[in-house]
Amino acid sequence: MIIWIIVIIVAALVIASLIGIYNSLVRSRNKVDNSWKQIDVQLKRRHDLIPNLVEMVKDYMSYEQEVLQNVTKARSQAMQAQGPADSAKAENMLTGALKSLFAVAENYPDLKANQNVSQLQEELTSTENKIAFARQLYNDVVMNFNNRVQTFPSNVIAGVFGFKTREYFEAPEEEKEPVSVKLR
Repeated sequence: MIIWIIVIIVAALVIASLIGIYNSLVRSRNKVDNSWKQIDVQLKRRHDLIPNLVEMVKDYMSYEQEVLQNVTKARSQAMQAQGPADSAKAENMLTGALKSLFAVAENYPDLKANQNVSQLQEELTSTENKIAFARQLYNDVVMNFNNRVQTFPSNVIAGVFGFKTREYFEAPEEEKEPVSVKLR
């Protein structure tokens, strides 16, 4: 009789442990999904600001249509990107296009003095900072989730229920190279 009670208690503890591990995997997966959606929110904000900026600067930059078209094209590609790797590539192209736009804008004193353009640039800079923070948070949450999926005993439960590791949001190779600064 006592042996059966011990067996039942041990079985109950094992089942409770398995349920706990499964639930923690679900919570971790949901954190990953939520943190990706936070990146999406900031990217949407960025994508919404860009047409306003292009609209404001196009009158000043009538000879720079190619730069404006590159920004518009990069924005469109970024909005269609799927997943961390594709999104990182597209967003980095958009960042490059925006850098070109801001560099060309430096040649237009009236444009630089325009309060609305300055405000939009400030909002974009603020949004870029939020995107960087959201990406960092996403990678931290992905690391925690991947650790749970790959370590014992949760890896057993993860394998049984189809939990797979998630992809990190990585900077492209060209952004990992050292920055070259040339002073005149």
